Amino acid sequence: MRKILLSLLSLLPSSAFAAGIDGANTAWILSSTALVLLMTLPGLALFYGGLVRSKNILSVLMQCFAIAAIVSILWLIVGYSIAFADGNAYFGSLSKFMLAGVTQESLSGDIPESLFVLFQMTFAIITPALMVGGFAERMKFSAVLLFSAIWLIAVYAPITHWVWGGGWLGEMGLLDFAGGTVVHITAGVGALVAAIVVGPRKGFLTTPMPPHNMTMVVTGAGMLWVGWFGFNGGSALAANGDAAMAILVTHISAAAATVTWMFYEWVKFGKPTALGTVTGMVAGLGTITPASGYVGPAGALVIGVAAGIVCFNAVIIIKQKFKIDDSLDVFPVHGVGGILGTILAAVFASSELGIFSGQGLAAGATIASQLLVQFIGVLATFTWVAIVTYIILKFVDAIIGLRVSAEQEQQGLDITSHEEVGYNL
Repeated sequence: MRKILLSLLSLLPSSAFAAGIDGANTAWILSSTALVLLMTLPGLALFYGGLVRSKNILSVLMQCFAIAAIVSILWLIVGYSIAFADGNAYFGSLSKFMLAGVTQESLSGDIPESLFVLFQMTFAIITPALMVGGFAERMKFSAVLLFSAIWLIAVYAPITHWVWGGGWLGEMGLLDFAGGTVVHITAGVGALVAAIVVGPRKGFLTTPMPPHNMTMVVTGAGMLWVGWFGFNGGSALAANGDAAMAILVTHISAAAATVTWMFYEWVKFGKPTALGTVTGMVAGLGTITPASGYVGPAGALVIGVAAGIVCFNAVIIIKQKFKIDDSLDVFPVHGVGGILGTILAAVFASSELGIFSGQGLAAGATIASQLLVQFIGVLATFTWVAIVTYIILKFVDAIIGLRVSAEQEQQGLDITSHEEVGYNL
């Protein structure tokens, strides 16, 4: 019987038993990769599409789809190399240009490097797609594509290298498990700058602009919640206890922020809304992201409650006090949430907080010393994103212009940019 079994095994491809590859970890990251892509297509596309007016739904869906395709190609050509190839403290070299050296046999840890490339590609896709919410319903389609392409190379890839690719923030000991700085602060600050530079929609603050399809919004939000398990759990890069705990705390934070936002809105305005409830969920998910691999369940509960309160008020402040038309609340939800989660990671990662303890800080680190590192990471990310995003927007404006005409905006981007409509009624 043993000889028969060995004979059958010998017929399988030898690559199935490649030395160093962990099958369980590989299978988990394959699944996580699909979950993270699901977050953008169709999760974020539906979430954002339902939030805009009906005359602009296709423009948002098109932007999400086109960004996913363009970013994938740029990640192949140069993005992955800048982010993860050996280089200096700030930029990776071009040694991985066109994925040179990435073969069927090459490894990243104990998973295929090709899988690591793909997993990280899905993060690179969703980050510029998140920024669509900052300038929705008014930016030219051509400008969206050019801006997103340059932004990926000049902003996202370098900061990824700083944190996860062997750069200076990672070496400093920044705690960012799944993208508080890399994804949420970058997208949030980028969207805020874009909203300011492009300017508000016509009628902002004077004309009601409610979501045209809340059913679509809630559907997309549900996909984001599920997909986030791959986003945070997959960032462990292994099928182990770290991944399981990351998923658990992710779910707890999302639930806590959902309930907090819902009741806060209920008390403040008299009724809980579906829009507020799902926005609270996204705030909880974004805020737990940097801390998800370091904190415990009780800490996640506190982080979720804090996300619901802080991000709720940030939405009001950005729109009503500063009168910035961050159309779909990217900065107050993702930017503020990313900042809050990055800071709180230093607190709740500590093993000295009783039931609120996390996995423990690095040897020799204290909460105070780790908070300093986290603040430096937040400040550096915020500054780089704000300055470079502004320069990119001004460059794109000078080349092709950023904004559609007033007449096109009034008619809607679906028909003026794509000669299509979302609904044939």
